[in-house]
Parts: sequence; structure tokens; C-alpha cells
Amino acid sequence: MAAGSTSVPVVTDLSVGGMTCAACVRRVEKKLARLDGVTATVNLATGRARVNHPPGVGPDQLIAAVEQAGYTAALPEPARKRRGEDGDEAEDARRERDRLVVTALLAVPVLVLSMVPGLQFRNWQWLCFVLAAPVVVWGAWPFHLRAARGLRHSAATMDTLVSLGVAASFSWSSYALFLGGAGDPGMRMPFSLVPTAPDGVADIYLEAAVGVPLFVLAGRCLEARARRGTGAALRSLARLAAKEVSVRDGDGERLIPIGQLRVGQVFAVRPGERLATDGTVVEGGSAVDLSLVTGESEPVEVGPGAPVIGGAVNAGGLILVRATAVGADTQLSRITRLVTEAQAGKARAQRLADKVAGVFVPVVLALAVTVLGFWLGAGAEPQAAITACVAVLVVACPCALGLATPTALMAATGRGAQLGVLVSGARALEGLRHLDAVVLDKTGTLTSGHMSVARVTAVPGGLGEERVVRLAGAVEQGSEHPLGHAITAYARQTVPGEPLPAVADFLALPGRGVRGRVAGRLVEVLAPDDELPPALAQALRAGDTAARTPVVVRVDGETEALIEIGDVLRPGSYRAVDRLRRLGVRPVLATGDRESPARAVAADLRIEEVHARCTPEDKAALVRGLRERGYRVAVVGDGVNDAAALAGADLGIAMGTGTDVAIGAADVTLVRGDIETLADAVGLARSALGTIRANLLWAFGYNVVTVPLAMVGLLNPMLAAAAMSVSSLLVVGNSLRLRVWRPSPTGGRPSRPAARTPL
Repeated sequence: MAAGSTSVPVVTDLSVGGMTCAACVRRVEKKLARLDGVTATVNLATGRARVNHPPGVGPDQLIAAVEQAGYTAALPEPARKRRGEDGDEAEDARRERDRLVVTALLAVPVLVLSMVPGLQFRNWQWLCFVLAAPVVVWGAWPFHLRAARGLRHSAATMDTLVSLGVAASFSWSSYALFLGGAGDPGMRMPFSLVPTAPDGVADIYLEAAVGVPLFVLAGRCLEARARRGTGAALRSLARLAAKEVSVRDGDGERLIPIGQLRVGQVFAVRPGERLATDGTVVEGGSAVDLSLVTGESEPVEVGPGAPVIGGAVNAGGLILVRATAVGADTQLSRITRLVTEAQAGKARAQRLADKVAGVFVPVVLALAVTVLGFWLGAGAEPQAAITACVAVLVVACPCALGLATPTALMAATGRGAQLGVLVSGARALEGLRHLDAVVLDKTGTLTSGHMSVARVTAVPGGLGEERVVRLAGAVEQGSEHPLGHAITAYARQTVPGEPLPAVADFLALPGRGVRGRVAGRLVEVLAPDDELPPALAQALRAGDTAARTPVVVRVDGETEALIEIGDVLRPGSYRAVDRLRRLGVRPVLATGDRESPARAVAADLRIEEVHARCTPEDKAALVRGLRERGYRVAVVGDGVNDAAALAGADLGIAMGTGTDVAIGAADVTLVRGDIETLADAVGLARSALGTIRANLLWAFGYNVVTVPLAMVGLLNPMLAAAAMSVSSLLVVGNSLRLRVWRPSPTGGRPSRPAARTPL
């Protein structure tokens, strides 16, 4: 890009083929970075490259750069073509499996005869030679091919090491058989874990020549299968997308492809069908299963006016839904996009590992040549020198370095999506891991965000709570005030399924309340005055009137009940704050609401630091202040007023029920809007980063231990091949444990109930 250009960089994803280890990753990244203004992050586990480039650099140039590095590249296929892509992947897997089976059938007899001297008959070595030749040529062909391709581009990878190890073992064995006396019909070869050679007879290493490709092929097949498992959650999300939808319009009902659905159209969803897209129910009622989208296990009852999410399953009756979002704007598409982008990231430790891997293979090649020269120079027999050289080539394993972070990140982000936690990448996981302070918004985050009846106190000996509430709810049906809506909604819940009585002679009393006739009785819902029955006056004094709005209900002139209305805590808010505190995270409440309601919430949740009447600028300044005090700060919010603080924090966390602006500024999204999943997110991040550290420790430690053993001749090449394959499998297997991760218990029950606690 020219200096001073203001063009916005473009992000392009590429599918990269042929990568087998971290050295491959490093080479592709370096090759792309040579283009002017281009940076790239390559993921070995997914085979994807995320490239940031100027508009002037086109995809063709990016693909050409990858191909110049010795690999294949292409733009990812659109969703409608991925079925064929999945078929190609299945065909490739079948070919690799067939290659492994044939290699095993040929290699096992060679291994058995070489390792069990009692089974060695006359000319057994020549039978082994005949069986080994196809394995060395055809079984190991993928390694030879990729090694030759890398050689053409002056690159050395894991395949280079395997190819050289196989070729060296077979070449020395051929020399020993034809020229070194090992072809004698009565030759016997003892087996030892430490390489040895009988006096006067050159040893043969056919077991290494067939064992190396056998173990590496087996390891990579198992590794590929395990890596596909780490991406299972993403594939599950992709399968949630509907292919067709039943649209209802003036022409009746017709079935159309999902791509033709437009915002505003009404579509039918029958029991057992999956919702085609996000929308609002316009007719009918049902229970909707959101478990595969939000992680919420309990079906949610929906009716006219209720929002629904594409990908959810209709578990009840027929409903008609008006589409509010289609295509990439749906919540399911956003979830899938976030999970995909998260899996492209790298932890800081992985970036260091990639730098090491970039020089790893050349260093190993130099060590192998040095070992060969040293042994020969020290007067050792040539076969001992070659054995040590081959063992060094085979045992070195940059594969584990390349897989340490991607597999753990894929498993963690997939598990997070199942639990309703979306992280934007490795940076977000690292931020959650080191979090020690969290700024919580009140309305819509800790509380439900809408007015609800918090408490009802009926006069002893009167009509009774249920009857009074239904009378009050009936008269409030004619009111447009939020308090009236809260009372009516509460009244409908007292006797589900039974409609409220009709109201007549309704009259709104500005500044005082409402009145009307219900079932022949005069019902008034008014602001309280000084003339209250003692029981209600005591309840009013005991209640927090600063956080709630009280009204009294009079029936035929007699005061019957006191109703307190206010916001209520979200289910799990107390448990969430308590768990965060146990995790060592300091909760801070910051809200634009008045001081009294803010203090009421803080007291209820035992939050010590409270900031009320905060503007967006105040929240952003609070975050800066906490960071200056040494805290690593996260902000949890759901509104436009939280966007600045979310963007300025070390970590932004948005409620999935919040605005698109807040979600867009956040690093983590709690999909189902349940604040308790924040503690789950912190726990998952700590487990994921712990897994990544363990993977990298193993990957580095394995090479630190085994390479010196191979250099001093204490490691058989065949065992070196097995150890190399096991190394990668251990890393992937350790990462797979995250797929079944569950939130840990808090270590005891909270001291307050976790139900919907009124403020």
C-alpha cells in the first residue's frame, strides 16, 4: 500500500492445503507477509489462513504467494457448496485410511520378524526386504512428495525429516543386505531397545524403514479424527441452518429456499421443525427448544409478540413467525461467525512456539548431519552413526508445537458455544484467564430491565391477595403506564389460562392512578396516602420505596392491598456475583440509574463499590481509573451506553439479549443473557489456557528429552517414530478434554436464594 493511504484493510480467509506441522504454518505466514501491507494468521488445526491485506492486493496474489511456498490455497467455498467439500474431505480420509491399512499389512510381518529372533527363519531378511520396499515407496509416498515440494521451494518441514529417515534406513539396509554380509541365509538379528550390531555383520533397519511411515500414518489418521472432533460444535451450528421455509402470503402457503426469504415475510413452523430465521411470533403458541443455540436446556414458552431465534426447534404447536433478520444478520449466523473467527486466533505462547518451529526443522537437519559426522569421526561403525542420525531425524516433532494451541482453542470455543459463551479468540481467552475486576451494568445485566411486581401485601381479613391482584390487573388493562402493564402481567400469572375480567367505566387519574368497575365493583389503583391500614403502613415503611414504586388497591372504597413494583434481579445474578468473588474477581457496579436503586442492588448482591448516575463517558473513565490502579478490567453491558466502556476495557463482555452495538464492541458474548454464564466463561478460559500451557510444555519437553537420547544412540529409530506420533496424539487428546468441560461447583451454597430476588 502506498504511504499515506487511508484505504481500509480487507480481511480474506483462505483454505490452505498440504500443511503438516508448525514449520509449515510459519512458512506460509512469512510468505504472505512478504507482500506489501499483508499480515496473516495461519491455523494448522483448521487449515485456514486469515489474511489482512490492502484493497490493492487481490485474492489471486494471496493464493499465488501460498503456492510459491509449496502449498495449495483456495477461497473457502460458499455454504451451499460445502456439502461437496465435505464429500471431498471424506474421500481424502478414505484414501489415507486405505493407505494405512495396506501399509500395516505389509509392515507388521517385518516388525514381528525383526523384533522376535525366535521367528527368524532362513532368508527371513529377504522376505522383509520384499515387504518393506512397497511401504518405503508407496506407503511413505505422501511424505516423499511433500518433502520434494518443499525442497523445490527451499523449505524443510516435518515431512522432510520423515522422508529422509525412511530413505536413510532403507538405503542402509539395502547396502547391508547386498554388500555388508546381512544377506547370508542363516543371519540372525537380536532385538534391542538400544541399537546394537553383531560383530562383523552390518545390521539392517527394515523395521525402522516400515515402522516410521506406519506409526506416522497411524498417528496422523488418529490426529485428524481427533481434530475433526474439536470442530464438532462448529459443524453442529452449521447444521442448524434450515434449507427451506414455508412462507404464508396472499397466495397461501408455499415452500421456498431459505435464501429467498425476506425480512417482513411470515412463515409457518410446525411441531418438530427448526425455525428458519430470527423473527417474532404473530400467531399461535408453543415451547421452543433453544439448547443447540444458546445452551439453555429448558424449552421456552412463546406466544404472539415473543422473539424467536433461527435454528431453535419448535417443540409444541404450530406458530406463525414474521422474519426480522435473514442471512448473515441472524443470531445463528453471528454465533457461527464468532466461533469461526475465534478459532483463527493464537495465544501469545503459540506465537512463540511458531517462531521456534520456523527454525526447528533446519536445526534438526543440522543436528542429524553433526551427529553423523561426530560418530564417524570418533571411529564408530558406520551403521551406528547412521542409526543415531536416522533416530534424530525421526524423533523430532514440530507437529505437537503446531497443534498445541489450535486444538485447545477449537475445543474451548466449541464448548463455550454449547454453554452459551462466545469468545472472539485467543486474546479473549487470555483476558478472561487474567481477569481480576469486572464492571457490571445494572439494568438489563444484573436485573431483568423491565418493571415487575416485587411484593404484594394484603390486608388481613380482606378479600385475599389473589382476588385483589386479579381485580387490580383487570382495571389496569386500560392503562398505558408501565406500572399498569406490570400489574396486569402479574395478575395473569396468578391463574394461568383464565382471562382477567373486563373493565367498565375506566378512568385514568393523572398523577394519582386509575379506577374502573370490574364485576360490578369499584376498583381503584392509586398512589398511597397517609391513611393506610396499620399492616400496609408497616409494610410500606419496611420496604425500600427508593427502589420500588408502591400503589394501593381499593375495592368499593376499602383499602385491600399494597403492591410494590420495581425491577427484579435476573435469575442467577446473586450466584454469578458470588462465584466471581470466589474466583478472585472484584465486582464493581456502574449504572446510569439513581443512587437509591443502585445501592439497593449492590446491597442485595453484596457489591461494595457502586457508581450511580454514570454517563457513557463516566463509565469509560471508571474503566481507565481501574486499569491505572493495576486491575485487569472487564466490562459487562447490554446497551448503546455501554459500548464505549466495553471497547476501552481489557475485555468487553456483552449480554446476548443486548444491542448490536454492545455485542459488536465486545470480546465475549453471553448468548442467552444469563449473567451466571460469566463465571462459566472465566472457568472455561482458565481451563483452556491451562491446557494450552500443558500442551506447549509437553511439545517442548518431549523434544528436549528425546533428541539428545537419539543423538547419543540410545533410541531405536522405530521407537523414535512411535514416540513422535504419540507426542502429537497426546497434545490433541489433552485438548479434547475441553469438549466435556463442565463448570466447577462454587464450593458451597450461596447464603441467599438464587431465585428471582426482588430488590
